[in-house]
Amino acid sequence: MAFTDFDLLVVGDANPDVIVSGAPRRPAFGQREHLVDTGDLVLGGSGAITACGAARLGLRVAFAGRVGDDPAGAFVLDALRRRGVDVSACVVEPGAATALTVILADGQDRAILTAPGCLGRTSAGDVPPGLLARAAHVHVSSFYLQPLLAEGVPELFRAARAGGATTSLDTNDDPSGRWEGLGEVLPLTDVLLPNEREALAVAGVEDLGRAVRELAARGTTPVVKCGAEGAMTIVDGEPLRVPAPPAKDAGEGGVVDTVGAGDSFDAGLIAARRRGLPVRRSLEVAVACGTLSTRAAGGTAAQPTWEEATS
Repeated sequence: MAFTDFDLLVVGDANPDVIVSGAPRRPAFGQREHLVDTGDLVLGGSGAITACGAARLGLRVAFAGRVGDDPAGAFVLDALRRRGVDVSACVVEPGAATALTVILADGQDRAILTAPGCLGRTSAGDVPPGLLARAAHVHVSSFYLQPLLAEGVPELFRAARAGGATTSLDTNDDPSGRWEGLGEVLPLTDVLLPNEREALAVAGVEDLGRAVRELAARGTTPVVKCGAEGAMTIVDGEPLRVPAPPAKDAGEGGVVDTVGAGDSFDAGLIAARRRGLPVRRSLEVAVACGTLSTRAAGGTAAQPTWEEATS
């Protein structure tokens, strides 16, 4: 491959997250006020968190996406820049609202409420061809939240691969529950990065080992995030599982917040692959990145350095 300016180009979502911890399972309406443990305003969006995690691990990272010309959009772009991510290609849409997510966290479980704003108008056409040609790896996030982008992913990945880049995809959740539209995409995706529930849904089966085989048969390499159980992939036709470290290894205070842990996992896996690490070690690094990111509230505050993730 020719010299590239960026190790990683992330195409996808970026928005503020309002994280409310200690939220009741059923908030009381009727203008009732309920006191909670904490509230945090942090950078969110699967794509943005992955981009920040990769930059923290030492990669040269660019982000392409879409925000509105509002205070939320300014917050997002400033947060990405401060973490070393190039946002010169990010579209700022006049008169539009930036996506906004409210996360109601109850222990390690959470409900996620997203107002998509201009997110649904993100498209593959927002990615300048010159930027695509300067990236060694292209990662797309939140496939089902960005229908126009989803339509253009096959063309985007073909162009990336034609230029010698590798590709990865994190579909994240499908609010519709249909899990469609991946038939043309998966053979163009070097690494698919679902969590366990997403992997089972995309594969249409109930057993994880069978799911990774099924997804691999569709032309991609699945790397499945299994939370406290670590991660699973497939090597030479057989599933390979890497366990997660004990919860205490997240830090002295243990797990504080799991928001964005899967996106930090994505960053760790991409960084390990870019450094040429073998499969098992790449998974170990990715699991460590996801685990260490839970040391603080939000997806980016506790993302590890390369030294922390590999020590």
